[in-house]
Amino acid sequence: MNGKHIKVYGRVQGVGFRFFTAQFAKKHNIVGTVENVDDYVEIYASGDEHHLEQFVDGVIKGVAPASIVESYTVDDTTLEDNMKHFKTL
Repeated sequence: MNGKHIKVYGRVQGVGFRFFTAQFAKKHNIVGTVENVDDYVEIYASGDEHHLEQFVDGVIKGVAPASIVESYTVDDTTLEDNMKHFKTL
């Protein structure tokens, strides 16, 4: 499976961003994690290429209605093969 490491900056904390990201991940069969780190949200995501593309696109557009994504980074990565769910940390 393909993996992505995403950092999202802007108004992404305190607006339900992690909750909506987790719901969006489940909808697209993505496994991984999402957590608040300092002044950004960090996401590790893995899934088939098509679903992962849709997931990344949704995240960078701002999955939470009250969020405002000002900038982001997306890098390729490898996640553990034993991940079976998407977790909010």
